[in-house]
Amino acid sequence: MEAGEAERYHLAQIAALRDTDADMISALTMTYAEEATGIVRAAQGCGMPSAVSFTVETDGRLPSGQGLGDAIAEVDSATDNGPAYYMVNCAHPTHLGDLPTTDAPWRERLRGLRANASALGHAELDAATELDAGDPVEFGRHYRSLRRQLPRLSVLGGCCGTDHRHIVAICEACLPN
Repeated sequence: MEAGEAERYHLAQIAALRDTDADMISALTMTYAEEATGIVRAAQGCGMPSAVSFTVETDGRLPSGQGLGDAIAEVDSATDNGPAYYMVNCAHPTHLGDLPTTDAPWRERLRGLRANASALGHAELDAATELDAGDPVEFGRHYRSLRRQLPRLSVLGGCCGTDHRHIVAICEACLPN
């Protein structure tokens, strides 16, 4: 979908949420900037703050091929910095590669991570016949490292393949020393 079509498509859901006690719209597992832009515009039109969470492949790029920083910049440009913040979900922490050390303004906009337990790519996970839970302790260490590189990273959680062991590992690794 292009941005206008995505805005029209998501507007009914966002308008319904506006009329409840919901206080924010979250768009998870976004694979390209145009749909995220449409969701943010629909949220803005309904007077609702929003957060956008992109997913990345093992190379740190969105499934569309666009770089994460470029996608954030595109959505911000098209929505006057509309999202309250950005996240990454449904990707292993190592899939961010060297992005967290990139000197770019978009890093300040990245506030959350809900990572997969497995370091496998999306296609490999789709073809897997067994759950790859990865190593929860190592998973927690990746979060600690990313929090050091991205000081505004404060919304933490797990996505595919994670369980209580991963959440405990995140908490233990990210506690202040």
